[in-house]
Amino acid sequence: MVRVPLTPDQIAAGCRLGAFLRRARAGRDLESVAAEAGISPETLRKIEAGRISTPSFGTVVAICTALKLPVADAAEVWATQADDVVAM
Repeated sequence: MVRVPLTPDQIAAGCRLGAFLRRARAGRDLESVAAEAGISPETLRKIEAGRISTPSFGTVVAICTALKLPVADAAEVWATQADDVVAM
């Protein structure tokens, strides 16, 4: 199976999501958040850095749950175009 390359918009959305999650984690240890979410610290690090632009829905839900963050907020950040982003 060949994976279709991500579009520039998908890559930008992944970067926005990663930055949003990194800000939401503010001050919390990456390793403890990753453990609470049931993912590896490296996976969380890659998502926050935008290197995993399309994390699975279950992974996003787990991270949001660990951060006590509504999944809808993460979805809104993902869906918002860069031009529409307001300071968060």
